[in-house]
Order: sequence, then structure tokens, then C-alpha cells
Amino acid sequence: MTDLASLWLPILLSAVFVFVASSVIHMALPLHKSDYRRLPDDDGVRDALRKAGVGPGQYMFPGCESMKDLGSPEMQAKFAQGPVGVLVVRPNGMPAMGKSLGQWFVFCLVVAVFTAYLTGLALGPGAHYGQVFRIAGTVAMLGYAFSSVTDSIWKGVSWGTTLKFVFDGTVYALVTAGTFGWLWPAAA
Repeated sequence: MTDLASLWLPILLSAVFVFVASSVIHMALPLHKSDYRRLPDDDGVRDALRKAGVGPGQYMFPGCESMKDLGSPEMQAKFAQGPVGVLVVRPNGMPAMGKSLGQWFVFCLVVAVFTAYLTGLALGPGAHYGQVFRIAGTVAMLGYAFSSVTDSIWKGVSWGTTLKFVFDGTVYALVTAGTFGWLWPAAA
């Protein structure tokens, strides 16, 4: 077993390295360029949402109040007629990239802490690079690569988009595993 406090450097550096890798993937590569499509009549849809008083939040349409309502012939007709979807409405104004990037870095730190905790439970100081890489990579993979799969299952996000995020998460897991393997404490 390895004390969590002795893993502060791989925790911090893996979060920094993942942050940098994600910046490269999302800004320098065209991988995610097709993740979101523009609505036909974008202005008309936005006008209709504004007129309806739709505020920030997550909405499902057609919407119903209960499972009982879901089974009604009226709701079934609405679903058959379509469109059917999930809509996320954000607050007005330009997206707050600083806030989002800060939250992403905190998430990277959280994944790194859990990676350190579980890898530290499994391995003691002086563990071989390959052992550290395998366990840290597995834990980080669970945190990074599979976090978006539920969006395809429950929200209808295309599986193609989700697979791209799984690819990203795999890269982040490999970066994390390499960092932990490199900086794993030596035996006392």
C-alpha cells in the first residue's frame, strides 16, 4: 500500500498533462468538429424558445409529468409524430470558457485522486512501472473514457460522438497511467 499523500506529484502533474492533452485534442485536431449540428431555421427555433419563456435547464420533449402520462394515447401520438429529443438550454451570453476550463481541471484532479487512491491500495512503493501503469490506467479509463456513454444510452447522443469521447478518455487514461508509472514512489 502507498500513502495517498506521497502521490501528490503524480496527482497534480497527471491533471496538468491531461488538461494539456485535452486542449490539443479539442483545439488543434478536427476530431470533434462534427459533434454538434446547426438547427434548421436556427433563428426561428431560438425565437420560439424565447417566446415560450424557456430558461436555462434540461428539457425532454415531448414532455410528460409521470409514467402514467407516458402510456397515454395522446403522449404516444406525440412521440410518434416527433420530433423527440433532449434540449439543454444554457444561460444567455457567451459561454464562460474560464469557468468551464476550471471545472474541467478540477474534474481532472478528482480523477487523479481516485486513481492515486486505488492504485495506492493495490501497490506499494517501489512497484514496477508496468504494474502501476496497468492499474492507474484502468482506474483513469473508468473516470475519463466511459463518463459519456450514458449520454448515448439515455439522451440520444450519437454513438459516433460518444466513441470520439471514449477515444479522448483513452488518451487521458494513458497520459495518467504514464505519469503515475513515471513518478511512482521508490521503495523505502
